[in-house]
Amino acid sequence: MLRIENLTKKYGDKTAVDGLSLHIRPGEIYGFIGHNGAGKTTTIKSVCGILQFDGGDIFVNGVSVKADPIACKKEIAYIPDNPDLYEFMSAIKYLNFVADIYGVDAVTRQERISRYAQVFGMTADLAQPISSYSHGMKQKLAIIAALVHDPKLMIMDEPFVGLDPKASHDLKEIMREKCARGHAVFFSTHVLEVAEKLCDNIAIIRGGRLVVSGRTEDVVGDTSLEEVFLELVDAEA
Repeated sequence: MLRIENLTKKYGDKTAVDGLSLHIRPGEIYGFIGHNGAGKTTTIKSVCGILQFDGGDIFVNGVSVKADPIACKKEIAYIPDNPDLYEFMSAIKYLNFVADIYGVDAVTRQERISRYAQVFGMTADLAQPISSYSHGMKQKLAIIAALVHDPKLMIMDEPFVGLDPKASHDLKEIMREKCARGHAVFFSTHVLEVAEKLCDNIAIIRGGRLVVSGRTEDVVGDTSLEEVFLELVDAEA
């Protein structure tokens, strides 16, 4: 579903991502772990076609992001860590705007918006302007918008930040449900306990380079993801 091959991204003389390769199969929840500045967000934005990159290539469902970015974006939903929404709109107008972009028909969009708004307790707030929303409500709205076109690949940057415990639980259930249908999820997080319990696979990045990747149980072994991560950080230091 997602194939990153030797991805390299530079900012001037600084190499933010250095020859990173990662493969995510349909049905997998893949956690992306690293300290601040490790290259997680740069990698994610490169996958989504937001950032151009200097080397390598990225394939979404077999299609190159470089060769056909529009086709790739049709398959993807991206949820950033701090959603930048059109605050002058009401939530329902924003959701319909997103549905229009992806060509979702009226009946399908109504069913999906109704379903996910109910899941996240947002039904009564859809007529309100986004400018009146709290950070957590904006995060929920961004998630609903991301689900409107039923993406095959969900890419999320710190998706649980700002969510209350119930919303976090609901998002995890949605992630599992989508993967059970053959979709895939790729997300970064600092919440290592969540990653350890939720993810089929884990990748740890440091200084723009992939340090370790594989099935969660293989990466963790007899310890915990927190211990593995701290050991790798200490070893690199």
